[in-house]
Amino acid sequence: MKMREASWDDCIETFSVIKVSPDKERAKSLIETSNKRIEMIKDINENNCNFVFEDYYSSLLELLQAMVVLKGYKVTNRICLGYYLKDIMKKEDLFLIFDDIRYKRNSLMYYGKMMDFETAKQTIEKCEKLIEQIKKVLRL
Repeated sequence: MKMREASWDDCIETFSVIKVSPDKERAKSLIETSNKRIEMIKDINENNCNFVFEDYYSSLLELLQAMVVLKGYKVTNRICLGYYLKDIMKKEDLFLIFDDIRYKRNSLMYYGKMMDFETAKQTIEKCEKLIEQIKKVLRL
C-alpha cells in the first residue's frame, strides 16, 4: 500500500519528488502559460465562477511547477508542491492557503461539489494572493 505523504521528505521517499536538472526553458514556458490563462479571464459571475476558479488553480499550479523545476525537482503530485512551500521555503502560511485551495478544487473535480458564488470569489482571491507571492519568489 502506498504511503500518503506528510512532508517533503516523504515525497522524496515515495518518489513523488525526483531530483532532475533545473530547466529554465520549461519554467519560462509554464510561467507564460500561467499568465496567458489568467489574461483570458474577463469576468466572474455566478454561472462561471467555478470554471474561473479552475483556471486560477491551474495557473497557480503552473507557477509552482515553474518554481520547483528551476530548483531541479520534478514533482508528480499537488500535495508535494504544498510541502515544498511548507518544508523547503518555510512558508507555513502559504502552505495553508494552498492546501485549502487544493481541497476545494478536489471537492469540485472529484466529488462534483460546486462552490457558491461568494465562496468561489473568496477562493479566487486566495489564488490571486498566492500567485502574487509565488511571482515574488520567481522575481516576475
